[in-house]
Amino acid sequence: MAGLPGTGKSTLCRALATEQHGVVLDKDIIRAAIFPRERIEYSARQDDFCQSVMFQTAAYLLNQDSDALIFIDGRTFSRRYQLEEAIGSAVKLRSAWRIIECTCSEESARWRIEQDRELGRHPAGNRSFELYRRLKAEFEPIVAAKLVVDTDQPIEKCLAAARVYIETADQRT
Repeated sequence: MAGLPGTGKSTLCRALATEQHGVVLDKDIIRAAIFPRERIEYSARQDDFCQSVMFQTAAYLLNQDSDALIFIDGRTFSRRYQLEEAIGSAVKLRSAWRIIECTCSEESARWRIEQDRELGRHPAGNRSFELYRRLKAEFEPIVAAKLVVDTDQPIEKCLAAARVYIETADQRT
């Protein structure tokens, strides 16, 4: 799952995982589980470390069940190297991969981020509209095959498009 903060990655990811009997590996939840609160720094280095834990977990799960459907969530994949590492991990595991990039209007992203902060619904303490804007300015376009989902659309429409993409896209192993 790729996209800026507030674009609906987690919402779509969890709905897909429920529908498809998949497993969600969420970087923000993993970070909160393995680092004491005072050691959370939201640095690229710590993000990369958490991502490596996610890939190791995916490998473990795939070794148990080679047909497992695993969703990688919690990272924007705004840098090319991040996607290269994810794709490389899938290839190394001889697992098919898909990229679903979530987008939405800036107004929707702002509203979602502010709602999540107000209600304490998101585990990432650095998630803000300022972070959204900074990442948007630095975002490196995703050139690999992908599905772009406009999450301003009803969730049912987003799910339908993602479902078709997951089920019919060429195997990438």
